[in-house]
Amino acid sequence: MKEHWEKLFSSKSTTELSWYQPYPVVSMSFIESLDLPLDAAIIDVGGGDSLLVDALLEKGFTNIYVLDISAAALENAKSRLGVRALGVHWIVSDITEFIPPVQFDCWHDRAAFHFLTDPAQVQKYTRIAAGAVKPGGQLIIGTFSEEGPIRCSGLEIRQYNAGSLCSCFQPFFSCDTSLQVNHYTPSGAEQNFIFCSLSREKGDDIK
Repeated sequence: MKEHWEKLFSSKSTTELSWYQPYPVVSMSFIESLDLPLDAAIIDVGGGDSLLVDALLEKGFTNIYVLDISAAALENAKSRLGVRALGVHWIVSDITEFIPPVQFDCWHDRAAFHFLTDPAQVQKYTRIAAGAVKPGGQLIIGTFSEEGPIRCSGLEIRQYNAGSLCSCFQPFFSCDTSLQVNHYTPSGAEQNFIFCSLSREKGDDIK
């Protein structure tokens, strides 16, 4: 899996990738609705060279983490940001092997979770997220919906609806809101996503 993503990010520019957005409107709308302090710990899981980190920096956030399995993806983002990259925590890791260095106020994932097609991988991810997000913190996650693609970047994915996506994170998270939205790739293809915002339950310990 790592080799696949290293090759992809080394061979294509940011604007050629299917998930490219000039500005992450939906993700930023969810994050802004949380009214987080500017020093809130925010992680973008599978962030790659997404422009979400740029948007967060422009809003004044000072404690941003970007995780991706591909070192090449993060190097692309660092190169784009220049000196501003020094103010970001960059983490190269498979999300199912991630050891969180801190607890996060907000965990964001747009289009990484749906690549986990093995139930064991899904369970690892959800338990890592449950341990990494502060009680009362938020998890914002976007995947392909049941009306979206069945493959992406040459790999199979798992489709979700709001109910099935939220159920993956129970009992540690409760679903607050969901939104189904179309994304248009640089080539003009339409991809339907489901986004859910979930709250980390207080008092549910990870065992």
